[in-house]
Amino acid sequence: MKTPKRIAPLVEDGLVDEVLRQLMSGKEATVYVVRCGDEVRCAKVYKEADKRSFRQSVDYTEGRKVKNSRRARAMEKGTSYGRKAQEEAWQNAEVDALYRLAAAGVRVPKPYNFHEGVLLMELVTDSEGNAAPRLNDLVLSPELAREYHRTLITQVVRMLCAGVIHGDLSEYNVLVDSAGPVIIDLPQAIDAAANNHACQMLLRDVQNLATYFGQFAPELLTSDYGNEIWALYQGSKLSPESVLTGQFKRIEKPVDLNGVMREINDTLKEEEARQMAIAIRLARERAV
Repeated sequence: MKTPKRIAPLVEDGLVDEVLRQLMSGKEATVYVVRCGDEVRCAKVYKEADKRSFRQSVDYTEGRKVKNSRRARAMEKGTSYGRKAQEEAWQNAEVDALYRLAAAGVRVPKPYNFHEGVLLMELVTDSEGNAAPRLNDLVLSPELAREYHRTLITQVVRMLCAGVIHGDLSEYNVLVDSAGPVIIDLPQAIDAAANNHACQMLLRDVQNLATYFGQFAPELLTSDYGNEIWALYQGSKLSPESVLTGQFKRIEKPVDLNGVMREINDTLKEEEARQMAIAIRLARERAV
């Protein structure tokens, strides 16, 4: 096929020899199958901000550090240079997450290069060498649903132990190769320690998995792996080898209603005294 404009620089620089076909076009990017020497890989071409349906949000970018102070100031002010820098940071987040997670043993596509806004990475394939299907394209038996769910929960734990939360994990962001699920699409990945929305996003990711796999194995709908994982993480007890039960018991202490009422009354009295003092001071000022 004709070489897309965005991939042309990679061809010119010898990183890509030939573009074979378009694999898919999503809300964030268009992915092509390319030949690099004797290997077939995929090239992820990120869409420009005004052409994406997935918008960057402070919920995702909160806590991301920018080492260059000039770039950081420009991003805060929203200048043209700042917007360009913000786009680069958004794309680099996925590259950084892929390297970080691959090193932690998480099943993600192997990254090879990031050049001119194009990410070269492993083409995930099935047992016959074809592009692996997305999880949502499969019909699963209850046994396979439980196996894949267990595998992905393990991957979520490994990610969190590496300090990363996917932030948009669902059946649409998981490929299935001959060995099982592979997690993809990570530009919105967040830093678990630096983002105030980390717990909320982890719980949502885990709930998305329970909802999908619960179609095939209904008992998963009542599991609570998210809160169990987060409680272990907060208590510095989470490890890739943590044994999970899928259950979480909330400790709810009885409310001391009398104590609450005393605090409310004390606050009201303090405010009444403050207002009285203000009134006396104003009266004295008028009398002078």
